[in-house]
Amino acid sequence: MTAGNLFCGFCAIMNILTYWMEEGKATSVPTYAHYYWAIGLILGACLFDALDGRIARMVGEESPFGREFDSLADTVSFGVAPALLVHDVVLRDIKGDHIGWFISFFYLLCGTMRLARFNCTAAAGPSAGASKDFQGCPIPAAAGVISSLTLLLLDLYEKEQQIGAWKYALVVVMIILSLLMFSSVPYPSFKGLGWKTKRSFPWVLGAMLVLMLVVWKPKIMFPTLFLGYLFYGLIRPWVSKRWIKEIEEDEDEEEVQPAGPTSGNPLP
Repeated sequence: MTAGNLFCGFCAIMNILTYWMEEGKATSVPTYAHYYWAIGLILGACLFDALDGRIARMVGEESPFGREFDSLADTVSFGVAPALLVHDVVLRDIKGDHIGWFISFFYLLCGTMRLARFNCTAAAGPSAGASKDFQGCPIPAAAGVISSLTLLLLDLYEKEQQIGAWKYALVVVMIILSLLMFSSVPYPSFKGLGWKTKRSFPWVLGAMLVLMLVVWKPKIMFPTLFLGYLFYGLIRPWVSKRWIKEIEEDEDEEEVQPAGPTSGNPLP
């Protein structure tokens, strides 16, 4: 699963570079196919990243090697690839002495430092990382916000919508995400939701409705879902504990959890 994450990140970078190299050769209306592929691959890496930690815990194969490998793959898929994507779509139009380079690097720097902090906390032992929450916005979620908003931006470009300076809102979002990744704001890991999670019928119906909307309007729903997670982490301190437990934990979690310490921490 982690190798799949890394493969998606590598292919996303190759697609971004391919568009950059072929752009000058275009003789007709420019196509954003390579960008769409890159965004799809970054989102695919998010899926692989969500699976690797859960599968490792399920089969009892968590290890320091897996944690380090996962972080290195995340740096490529959710650090380098989104930074290049935003730079190529928006930041290279900024006038100045490589200002766009520094903004992209700032995002990559904060994301990498966040992963390093996570590994240090995990290496310190279970007592140091016992919380089910992530410290700071997880880098896959940050990459999901960036890539999904870029997807929406490209859709507006193709429809020849005049958005003017509004495209630089993506740059502001990128800087905010950079700060949130290395912040101490707690974000839910949803580790309490497992493969056998039991939910009431309204929850199942809602999940099916969201899935249908994603299939029907992916360019709108992906930004909505990722931004929803981003803002949920920010307003979470003011959400009642009852609602937090309802959203983030399985009703029968205490029954299915084995006694004693857990085998490890959630992967970033």
